[in-house]
Amino acid sequence: MPRPLIGITTYVEDSTRYGVWDLPTSLVPSGYYELVQAAGGAAVLLPPDEPAAAAEVLSRVDGLVVAGGPDVDPVHYGAVRDPRTGAPATVRDHWELALIAAALDSGMPLLGICRGMQALNVALGGTLIQHIDGHVDTPGATSWHPVRPVAGTRYAGLVPEEAEVPTYHHQAVDRLGRGLVASAHALDGTVEAIELPDRDRWVVGVQWHPERDKDTRVMASLVEAATARWAVPVS
Repeated sequence: MPRPLIGITTYVEDSTRYGVWDLPTSLVPSGYYELVQAAGGAAVLLPPDEPAAAAEVLSRVDGLVVAGGPDVDPVHYGAVRDPRTGAPATVRDHWELALIAAALDSGMPLLGICRGMQALNVALGGTLIQHIDGHVDTPGATSWHPVRPVAGTRYAGLVPEEAEVPTYHHQAVDRLGRGLVASAHALDGTVEAIELPDRDRWVVGVQWHPERDKDTRVMASLVEAATARWAVPVS
């Protein structure tokens, strides 16, 4: 059986030097596609496009991963910008929010990672805490801390134990979006995973970076759900 094709969002760096070239480049850390591959999927990178093209693009893949990155512009959840919030990533915001909406509309399995989890929450009408003083990671470095699953959630079924996860963020989910539930917390109560509880829809967000610790359990579940969307039982 062919591997399901998992789309991973990318972002544009205005100046990237490689060889003799110094050009705008669409990229994503290799850990993302390596995690998809290790979990049994095939990966394809999705560069920014017109938001109206989101449904067309997703019609070619079986699952979606929304990658980590800069802060979501607070304009998308009706908040005044905190001076500690990063500069807007306007093109990326519009593209990824459109992808999330199209994935939700179509029932496509969706995993949001770090910024991707926050964008999922915003797409469903939720809000974000723009800065958490006690939860700020060391600049330029990934830190590790434990997260505890919420019993009865999809995440807890995949990772039932308290787990040390690699994380790098200064923002967090505040008010949950429509239909979402928290499925893991940090020891200080910060929401570390969210999901739609509908068992017929695979929609999960994690605040940490599973592509940094190589734990394939969550990604393997996404791949399995993506396979189930198109796999035809053999009679």
